[in-house]
Amino acid sequence: MTFTLATWNINSVRLRAGLVARLLREETPDILCLQECKSPVDKIPAEVFADLGYTHMVARGQKGYNGVAILSKLPIEDLGDKDFADLGHARHVAARLENGVVIHNFYVPAGGDKPDREVNVKFGQKLDYLTEMRDWFRAERPERAILVGDLNIAPREDDVWNHKQLLKVVSHTPVEVAQLAETQDAGKWVDVTRADIPEGNLYSWWSYRSPDWESADKGRRLDHIWATPDIAGAAHSSRILRQVRGWEQPSDHAPVLATFDL
Repeated sequence: MTFTLATWNINSVRLRAGLVARLLREETPDILCLQECKSPVDKIPAEVFADLGYTHMVARGQKGYNGVAILSKLPIEDLGDKDFADLGHARHVAARLENGVVIHNFYVPAGGDKPDREVNVKFGQKLDYLTEMRDWFRAERPERAILVGDLNIAPREDDVWNHKQLLKVVSHTPVEVAQLAETQDAGKWVDVTRADIPEGNLYSWWSYRSPDWESADKGRRLDHIWATPDIAGAAHSSRILRQVRGWEQPSDHAPVLATFDL
């Protein structure tokens, strides 16, 4: 069984339903995981995606904030969700394919502006969220699983446009990078994107604040595809669709894709 999976922080699925539909038409992934849907589940325009062949959806939503969804051409079973750090946010949902592979779709908290939990509650929430993810993976070691989503951390020096300048900027601080590494190690997750593309600068997010994001190219790789070791070797053809960031009224994130032969 071969399938292509995409992950994309859409920054409002209703506002950008047309962009989602365009991606589904042009790239035809078998599975698309969306984050920051900003919509209750019953308001997600599922019929638009179903008309394109994506007749299966597993989602968790809330009005105006957060929200995650898995759209699929392939049958999927809802495996529930976890409320890490007891935030009451729709930030995780899991689904299982008919071949037994489990897909986890995550939207890790961004963490606010200041990398200090004493003065910034949101940063503390982010660290707590990652800690509980880590502890869960340690307690229940995942197998035949794929983890995707906006993890809101760019771990490597070449995952950001300027390593030194961003060491004190939320998403690339040493404490976040270390926390993400612990979370990844707890599940023995393999970073599929970097296994495929081991060298060179690689970004999936460019700020709206940049007047010319493409020329400035001050990006960060915040969006990830991981897989457990038992299936990571089946992944290939990883890519980030940078051009999507330039579509009209875009999300500030670009889709990340990988194909699996399982």
